[in-house]
Amino acid sequence: MSKLKVATVWLDGCSGCHMSFLDMDERLLELAEKIDIVYSPIVDRKDYPDEVDLALVEGAVASVDDEAKIKKIRAHTKFLIAMGDCAITGNVPSMRNPIGPQAILDRAYIENATLQQQIPTVLVPKLLTVVRPIHEFVKVDLHLPGCPPSANTFYTVLTALLAGETPDISALTRFGA
Repeated sequence: MSKLKVATVWLDGCSGCHMSFLDMDERLLELAEKIDIVYSPIVDRKDYPDEVDLALVEGAVASVDDEAKIKKIRAHTKFLIAMGDCAITGNVPSMRNPIGPQAILDRAYIENATLQQQIPTVLVPKLLTVVRPIHEFVKVDLHLPGCPPSANTFYTVLTALLAGETPDISALTRFGA
């Protein structure tokens, strides 16, 4: 049996979901027998593969780069999980929505800078007017709430999917399991 090709992706968020994913500790070794991490901020690969079985996406869509990335991910992924509250609702990254991207850029690069007061035009992607959750851009197959979801939640969901079952996350998320 071939291993499930899994990607983890970090859009606009804090990386807390990835940290919680890693908190599965020794259970990661068990999962490694059944999955291959083919793309992730915790591995060295820079380009998203053409065929991914499962993608766990953390963070909201806040820039034109995030938007292009989530659309590419969806096009090349069989099953997409929005992991964490930022991916599902916009959560903390969307707190900039009432302020707007220009005011954020001005504050960060003009008002708080002592040298070279200028908004960068290279390497910093163009911000979208509004930060939005990923389901507003692409189809999401499973929403995994939490800030972040617990390691137990990740493990339960992944083992259910590997067994060909539909994960029941209601009990897991109700009490923060």
